[in-house]
Amino acid sequence: MIDVDGVSLSFGDVPVLDGVNLRVERGELVGLVGPNGAGKTTLLRTINGILDTDAGDVRLDGEPVAELSAREVSRQLATVPQDTHVGFAFTAEQIVDMGRTPHRSRLDWTDDDDPVDAALKRTQTDHLRDRSVDDLSGGERQRVLLARALAQEPAALLLDEPTASLDINHQISVLGLVEDLVAEGRAALAAIHDLDLAARFCDRLVLLHDGEIGAAGPPETVLRDPVLGEAFETTAAVTDNPVTGTPTVTAVADRTARDGRVHVGGGGESGRAAIRTLWRAGYDVSIGPVPEGDVAAALAEHLNLPVVTAQAFGVPDGATRERGRRLAAEADAVVLTGGPGSDIVATAADESSPIHASFDDGSPAVARGDGGQLTVVDSEGALLTAVEEHLG
Repeated sequence: MIDVDGVSLSFGDVPVLDGVNLRVERGELVGLVGPNGAGKTTLLRTINGILDTDAGDVRLDGEPVAELSAREVSRQLATVPQDTHVGFAFTAEQIVDMGRTPHRSRLDWTDDDDPVDAALKRTQTDHLRDRSVDDLSGGERQRVLLARALAQEPAALLLDEPTASLDINHQISVLGLVEDLVAEGRAALAAIHDLDLAARFCDRLVLLHDGEIGAAGPPETVLRDPVLGEAFETTAAVTDNPVTGTPTVTAVADRTARDGRVHVGGGGESGRAAIRTLWRAGYDVSIGPVPEGDVAAALAEHLNLPVVTAQAFGVPDGATRERGRRLAAEADAVVLTGGPGSDIVATAADESSPIHASFDDGSPAVARGDGGQLTVVDSEGALLTAVEEHLG
């Protein structure tokens, strides 16, 4: 439905889009994500024909946008802009009625109320129809503009930050509505700044960075792509939301890389706490062997850390045990949490004289590699201090 082929565009000497290729099919909601200034709004304005390309072209159902009139584009494609300012004190109903303009001739003065009424009801703005847009909140205006887009009865939708002015219940409502419209056979491309919402509702994500497509694909793939952190200039940890089952992103801006790799021998909640503490502190971390599905293993996988897993409720085979020992022996420090699998790497930990730590019964203990005398600590911060002292 929407086909962007090799589109490049500059503002004066400043390149904004550089060879962008993108396709959105009917029945598909694609999320356009990226940092501010990446070119998302410019790309949307190029797709709907407001901006002309320097190179490449945009097609709607196979027809070049550059060869279509504004009215012809509007019959196929509706845009919900980020800026909700209207400029005149129209009522909400008048704004929505403007969505019917592409379907009327200059001499057509007949009422066309059914699509307008349906759009107002579907966006839960029917109660606002007689109010001036000047009296509406930013979120209410955003929903009225979405209603105007629905009144156009388009085959495709462009949405520029459609949830930016909305509270959380209306964010879910609006994206759920877009999801329903897509299920009815429309195509939708939405620039979304909230990565969690994008992952929850979009079939695919396209990451725009410095005017180029940095990554594209299913949300779980794009959000775990290393280019995501580069684009947003931060470290991002991706886990699965326990309620929705979709990826959720946590930015960790204060993580500074440190020298040294720490191996965590032992899973469970204590293993997960050790991984979280050491990774946040900037250390390279590995773990294992631990049972498949273990909470510590799951966190390590989300953070793209080296992890050795064994079948749950089974005895690790020799190769698995050896991989765990090797990771421990090659580490600069080893943390033994007392959780599942910790006993397997204990021998390697003794041989390499690292720190030993145990979180059994909530009482962490640290032993330095100078004779095995345990020093009991009572917090994850104390564990971090012990690791720092050990590694110098």
